[in-house]
Amino acid sequence: MFEQVFKNIDDVLWKEAGCTTELDYTEQTSWLLFLKYLDDLEQEKAMEAELKGKTYEYIIDEAHRWSTWAAPKTPQGEFDHNRAMTGDDLIAYVNGELFTYLHGFKQRASGPDTIEYKIGEIFGEIKNKFTSGYSLRDALEYIDQLRFRSQKEKHELSHLYEAKIKNMGNAGRNGGEYYTPRPLIRAMIQVVKPRIGERIYDGACGSAGFLCEAYDYLRHGAGKKKLTTSQLKTLQTKTFYGKEKKSLAYVIAIMNMILHGIEAPNIIHTNTLAENLSDIQEKDRFEVILANPPFGGKERKEVQQNFPIKTGETAFLFLQHFIKHLKAGGRAAIVIKNTFLSNSDNAAKALRQELLESCKLHTILDCPGGTFLGAGVKTVVLFFEKGAPTRNIWYYQLDPGRSLGKTNPLNDDDLKEFVELQAGFADSEKSWMVNIQDIDQESFDLSVKNPNKAEDAPLRDPEVIINEIETLDAESVEILEGIRGML
Repeated sequence: MFEQVFKNIDDVLWKEAGCTTELDYTEQTSWLLFLKYLDDLEQEKAMEAELKGKTYEYIIDEAHRWSTWAAPKTPQGEFDHNRAMTGDDLIAYVNGELFTYLHGFKQRASGPDTIEYKIGEIFGEIKNKFTSGYSLRDALEYIDQLRFRSQKEKHELSHLYEAKIKNMGNAGRNGGEYYTPRPLIRAMIQVVKPRIGERIYDGACGSAGFLCEAYDYLRHGAGKKKLTTSQLKTLQTKTFYGKEKKSLAYVIAIMNMILHGIEAPNIIHTNTLAENLSDIQEKDRFEVILANPPFGGKERKEVQQNFPIKTGETAFLFLQHFIKHLKAGGRAAIVIKNTFLSNSDNAAKALRQELLESCKLHTILDCPGGTFLGAGVKTVVLFFEKGAPTRNIWYYQLDPGRSLGKTNPLNDDDLKEFVELQAGFADSEKSWMVNIQDIDQESFDLSVKNPNKAEDAPLRDPEVIINEIETLDAESVEILEGIRGML
């Protein structure tokens, strides 16, 4: 229904001089979508209030509402071209008035968990990159064709938006920063099995893929009974928590969660690693943690001081953060570079020891190269529970039987066997169990060595190969001589 609208918006952005990359396209689509969504939400709430004989207090002043400046209508509901700003007037209004007004909500909001605060935060971080008011006018008219009223409409919009995030992730080397393959996320959630009433956290939430998929799992999971009003409210307000450092990813995360059905997402724009681990209290802990923290980054010395195990590797600091933030009995699934399993530096060894002693690391999923498009590294997923030491680790070596890439990405079927076997920690050609006693107690090396994989045929001795070539050559000469004799 809305796919053509998204294509039309992309065409407008492609011609716009201020937008040059997929990241720009997604950013600009995001703020326009957000304001249209907000207007639809307010109109809906105003109608509900009117039916109950009450008056709805609008968040946005009338002068700055979508229906006033972006898409004014005639009394007949037609687009009113006479009242619609365009050209330089439109750019001057958006840059000079609208963004300033919206950014001001941050100071006026009653707290960071309100929609008002999110509005202020988003429009303090994002910039309008349209330089032509005529291009912006075209984009506004396309966006106005979108509707957020029904669940079906929101569902379709969420799929189209996810596709934009995926394209953005594929566009550069840092693709994994914005996009974790959804089949991998779904498999991680199926193993961890979050329940309504548990708080779910991602301290490096990127585009909020883990939180959105966890919401879909709890809201629409197979075989689930219809949720009660109380359960739905719990999902809306007290279940999903995220933190994100980068401005663009933060804005996209907010919009992605809104499109999936969370009206005021609990996403905080902050550097997660700036928090001192010694300050964490029980109220700060979570039952479930799902994350794909950035790896390969280098953190400054002052940030490292917040952690008992000092290291510049961003992913190692995040892993300490997640272990500390997990409640006793809590479950986590964390994506990390596979070199974590065997790195010989002191920080890596100390962190593996900490993980094995303070948590039950029960599963390691070894992912093939190409799982993360654009990231260029091999990864594993660590599944662990807090509060008891590790006794046995079940390994699974994922092998889809093909090379993964842009045109051949990971799919749900690729992970079906993993999820099924993991439920019983079953042995197979791709899976095996290792007792903690069999792991080196000095290096704590956890690297993947599949004992069940069929051995490749051993390489033959070079001398044997040379002799075989000589024999074949001699036979060829003999055959050729025989043919000549018959001529």
